[in-house]
Amino acid sequence: MSKTLLILTGHSKGLGRAILDHYLSMDQVDVIAISRTALSITHPRLTQKDLDLSDLSVLQQELDSIFPSEEFENYLLINNAGWIGEVKAIGELDPKELRQQVNLNLLAPMFLTNAFIKKYKSNSVKKVICNISSGAATRPVSGWGGYCSTKAALAMFTMVADRDNKTESFHFYSLAPGIVDTTMQDEIRQADVKDFPELEKFKSFKEKGELTAPALVAEKIGYLLGNPERFPEVIQDVRNFELP
Repeated sequence: MSKTLLILTGHSKGLGRAILDHYLSMDQVDVIAISRTALSITHPRLTQKDLDLSDLSVLQQELDSIFPSEEFENYLLINNAGWIGEVKAIGELDPKELRQQVNLNLLAPMFLTNAFIKKYKSNSVKKVICNISSGAATRPVSGWGGYCSTKAALAMFTMVADRDNKTESFHFYSLAPGIVDTTMQDEIRQADVKDFPELEKFKSFKEKGELTAPALVAEKIGYLLGNPERFPEVIQDVRNFELP
């Protein structure tokens, strides 16, 4: 049975926690999980690293220690950590919070993607990089200037990474997970309607039971990354395919 290494960011809650649970249920997967807050769990195949990914100076110092030299048959990187940021109109954003959002949503996954490729590019086994994106990467949403922009930029970065590393062993995805029932949705529903005109629509997603369970999204992500030959396009959306 092939041994897989997964490096996962933002694993402490929401979709990240569901992805962690999904892969820990597989005996052949070792997980290195990175989050600002570690979970109070122990598992023989889980290594947690407490790291604030928005602090780029610390991340840069820790990059080499994140990627082990041990050989695996498959290598996965899922850049899941992200933040909706201030839900306010452009012109009213706080520069400090905007910088933190750009660091976490865009620059941290760029750093990690670049370091992952550099570390494992000489290895001929399968390597998959999945940057968690959003439908907001392609649709302007009032009040989400920072979020839309960082997700759009990350999608473009992922497409360029794919062009720069055109080999059979590398696969790159910018993946929209759909509207998932997580704390991020809770934060969105707490916004002021004057800053977020689509507030009532997002409240109705919850009221009508239209949010997707994180566990189902995690299972679909696992299927996508486990079968890259079936998904040749970089831009993907879990709502566009079903589990077999």
